[in-house]
Amino acid sequence: MQHTTNTILMVRPINFRMNEQTAVNNYYQHAMKGVLPETVNARAQHEFDVFVEKLRGIGLHVIVINDTKTYDTPDAIFPNNWISFHEKGTVGLYPMFAENRRFERREDILDVLEDEGFVIHDVMDYTSAEDEGIFLEGTGSLLLDRVHGKAYCALSPRADEDLCIEFCEDFNYFPIVFTAYQSVDGKRKPIYHTNVMMCLAETFAVICLESIDDKKERKQVLQHLKESNKEVIAITETQVQHFAGNMLQVRGANNELFLVMSSSAYQSLTTQQISAITKHCKIVHSSLDTIEACGGGSARCMMAEVFLPYL
Repeated sequence: MQHTTNTILMVRPINFRMNEQTAVNNYYQHAMKGVLPETVNARAQHEFDVFVEKLRGIGLHVIVINDTKTYDTPDAIFPNNWISFHEKGTVGLYPMFAENRRFERREDILDVLEDEGFVIHDVMDYTSAEDEGIFLEGTGSLLLDRVHGKAYCALSPRADEDLCIEFCEDFNYFPIVFTAYQSVDGKRKPIYHTNVMMCLAETFAVICLESIDDKKERKQVLQHLKESNKEVIAITETQVQHFAGNMLQVRGANNELFLVMSSSAYQSLTTQQISAITKHCKIVHSSLDTIEACGGGSARCMMAEVFLPYL
C-alpha cells in the first residue's frame, strides 16, 4: 500500500467561472469584477496548462480530460470531489452539494482510464445520498492515510459524519472526525473541505491546528498524526486563506517525492516551514491565482490521484 501515486487525473476547463452555487459555503471564492467571463476562463486555461507542464516536467503521469459544453460545469477543474481511485480497482463516486457540480460525473472518464490500461473492478456509488440532502465530497472531504488506514474528515455542509463512517466501513478506514472553522464576518463557520486546512504526506502533515476550535478534537487529530509517525507542520488561518493547506504529495520520476502547491501557498510559507517540508521532499509550485480567486480551490483540488492497478 502506497500513500502517494505517480498518476493523476485532471480536467481542463472550458466553462470556468465563479460558481454561484458553491459560493454559499465556500468563503474563499471571489468574483473578479470588471473581468469578462471569457477572459476568466482563458486565464484559468493558461494556469491549468502551465501547471500540467510543470507536473509532467517532474515525471508525473498526468491524464488530462477536457471538460465538455454539454452542461454548465464551472467547477469541473476540481475532479477530486466527485471521484476517487483505489488500489484494489475500486472507484468511489460521491454526492455533491451544488446541483451543477453533479453534472461533472462522467462515465466516459472511467473508459479513458481503462483504455490507458488501468483496471476497474468495482464502483462504490454514494450519489443517491443527494436525494436526502447528504453530501461527502470525495478527497476534498476525506483525507486518506492509505498506509495507516485512517480517514480524516472535517465536518461541514459538504461532509456528513454518517456517510463518512459508511465510507470508512466500505473501504476499511478508521474515521477521525472533527470540525475546522474559519472566521467570516466575525463569526466562526465550518471550512467547506478538509483538504483546504490540511495536507497528509508520507512522513509529515501540514495542518491548521488553530482552525480546530474544540481542544479535544484538536488533541485527537494530533494524536493520530503522531501515532502515524508524521511530523506536524502547523500553518495559520491566514496561510489557509492563501491555500497553504491545499497541497498534495506526489511521486515523480525515479520515485522521487514532491509536494505540489500553488505559488500563492508557497509565498505565504515562512522560511522555517519551507525548511521543514524540504527535509522530506522537494516543492513544486505554480501560479493558480485566477483558479483560486474564482473557484475557491487550489492545486490539490485539481488533482484526482489514480491508485488503480495497472494491466
